[in-house]
Amino acid sequence: MNEFFAYGEKVPGYDVRVLNEREARAAAAILFVGAFLGLMNGIMLHTAIFSKYFVTFFAIDFTIRIIQPRYAPSLMLGRFFVRNQTPEYVGAAQKRFAWALGFILAWPMFYYLVIHFEPNPIKVLVCLICMALLFFEAAFSICLGCKIYGWIKRKDPMYCPGGVCEIQTKDPVQKFNMAQKIILLLTVFAMGYGTYAYFSKLPDRTIFVKKMKTMLKSKAELAAIQKAKEQAEEDTFFNDDDDF
Repeated sequence: MNEFFAYGEKVPGYDVRVLNEREARAAAAILFVGAFLGLMNGIMLHTAIFSKYFVTFFAIDFTIRIIQPRYAPSLMLGRFFVRNQTPEYVGAAQKRFAWALGFILAWPMFYYLVIHFEPNPIKVLVCLICMALLFFEAAFSICLGCKIYGWIKRKDPMYCPGGVCEIQTKDPVQKFNMAQKIILLLTVFAMGYGTYAYFSKLPDRTIFVKKMKTMLKSKAELAAIQKAKEQAEEDTFFNDDDDF
């Protein structure tokens, strides 16, 4: 019974209990795909049915993760896909803290998207933050929650993904020369501008797009739009009077 409630696995050669990072990354990728499909359903099909089921699964899954991860559905799915790969062990304590952050985000989203459906840009932004966290873990093995855990504990945790907690010297292949830095900065700028241009040019067919376009406009642009709207209403009023 004590082993059932013990968090993480005991592996010879490791000073603390650990979890398999490959399994966690696979699970993050699975959840990211689910969140992405839910978002696309909302934007393109104007339905939140898929998102309601996914958020329910997400909330339950992260609740199980912070209690006993070996029984979390997404982690078991991840284990199935990476079962033939050599495990990469990371400290269980920092992963539990990171998943607790997901738990804190999940249940308010469950209330506002499933029980009391009230979508708005703020709630969409929370979903996008969750997706970003999942993507960073799945694609780059970067656990932002683990980094926050290190800041709070004021010391580096043991056995971080990719060995980033241990002091090490970067190999030449990990460094950027000046030309690479310039190309990297231009790429980031182009991606940022492209995202802005995309949202600003989307047709106003959904509430989400309308809200996003409003958020991207400056105060002067919003004031001009409001003034034009008032002018149009005034012109319509006087035109109606002329008809009589």
